[in-house]
Amino acid sequence: MLLVASGVTKTYRTGDEAVRVLDGVDLTLAAGESLALTGESGSGKSTLLHLVAGLDSPDTGRLVVDGTDMARATDAQRAALRRDGVGLVFQQFNLIPSLDIAANLAFQARLAGRYDAAWASELAQILGLEALLQRYPEQLSGGQQQRVAIGRALAARPRLVLADEPTGNLDETTGDAVMALLLRLVAQTGAGLLMVTHSPRLAARLDRRVHLSAGRLQLEPVA
Repeated sequence: MLLVASGVTKTYRTGDEAVRVLDGVDLTLAAGESLALTGESGSGKSTLLHLVAGLDSPDTGRLVVDGTDMARATDAQRAALRRDGVGLVFQQFNLIPSLDIAANLAFQARLAGRYDAAWASELAQILGLEALLQRYPEQLSGGQQQRVAIGRALAARPRLVLADEPTGNLDETTGDAVMALLLRLVAQTGAGLLMVTHSPRLAARLDRRVHLSAGRLQLEPVA
């Protein structure tokens, strides 16, 4: 299992009030499996994704990501996991404006010490970015930038891909195309995919989906 969560809780304080966002979350994700995480706005979806990414720590419970116990890991260990084993796809793209597209695609892989020119070239071809490699992010459309963000996340061949509303800023047609590319590339690399989405239509395209409500996960069958 790439991801094992058991009894995970997370509470935030707002003034004098304690708000429990996650209340005993249990979750597993295997290599090669895709899982959609749905729920109302503010239900804690992004909080759970941040815990899995090591951007925050659970209050209680067990959370193991690719063999790393996130509740006990140091900041350096969490950073190493994000660098070496996890690919992150953000809604806001987070491309580096001073780097051209080729350098943006290679950035994560170079940090991880696993840059592979042949794989980078294959990704650019699959993602339809071959003619855009010498351009800069500001010269690309939103859909093109999101494809770069997906390519960057997969360039280091991560074992786990975390995507937070990866098509949230795109129109439906572009979003569907980006989603198809993401699922195709994850399948090719054998990575696990955990995707936060508010769209039941997109969630139904993944292997499994779970719904977060009142801090707890509910299993949902995929039609």
